[in-house]
Amino acid sequence: MNDNLKIALIQSDLYWKNKAANMAMFEEKIWSIQEDVDLIVLPEMFTTGFSMDAVELGEPMNLQATKWMKQMAAQTKAVITGSVIIKDNGNYYNRLLWVTPEGVISQYDKRHLFGMAGEDEHFSAGKENIIVELKGWKFLPQICYDLRFPVWNRNYLVGGKPAFDVIFFIASWPAPRVNAWDVLLQARAMENVCYSFGVNRIGIDGNDVPYVGHTGAYTFKGEPICFLDDREKISIITLEKEPLLAFRKKFPALEDADKFDVKV
Repeated sequence: MNDNLKIALIQSDLYWKNKAANMAMFEEKIWSIQEDVDLIVLPEMFTTGFSMDAVELGEPMNLQATKWMKQMAAQTKAVITGSVIIKDNGNYYNRLLWVTPEGVISQYDKRHLFGMAGEDEHFSAGKENIIVELKGWKFLPQICYDLRFPVWNRNYLVGGKPAFDVIFFIASWPAPRVNAWDVLLQARAMENVCYSFGVNRIGIDGNDVPYVGHTGAYTFKGEPICFLDDREKISIITLEKEPLLAFRKKFPALEDADKFDVKV
């Protein structure tokens, strides 16, 4: 039995507030992948760019973006994940969707809204984390600004075992602060004794905000698996379960973690 996972990280520019163009572009990129993968990861707000025009761009579940993700997951036989602007019960969310080939959808609403861009004025904050599973691996999905708040995305023991094996972030992380992205993404791997990866966009958005990518992945020791600069590129990474379990057995740091819960 192969316990390894293959994951496609897609780093791309985005068409500003143009859903049809972005979905067509990502469809081409997805079909350009020449090998079978288990998971395909898209950036934050991949259909629109990081826009505060929630009323204009928001859509209910099971409309354009959701149906497109279901279709792509079914055709590629891989899980597809990325975030879109979703209208739900009168509220708007920066919502990460985790869509399986069978059409099952899990969702995570971004908890930490970026106040400096007014995100908290246009979107409602998520209230709970989710753990999603893929072929025996447990993932904690997070969105962009969540990266700066390690208490929210800390690993902990459940029944004597770590809650997750992989933490990942999808982002529209701007160029002026990309050093923080690099450092914190690596830190989340080491402190949580898990794999960590993040997918960021490139280009300049409709608000003249520049992005330089730096999509990256790290082992549970903080060792780099891949690092992309500022070019459009798809990186295929392989996560290996046996080295992770062996390291956790040898270095069970999570057993010594502080015991507390986040109060929302």
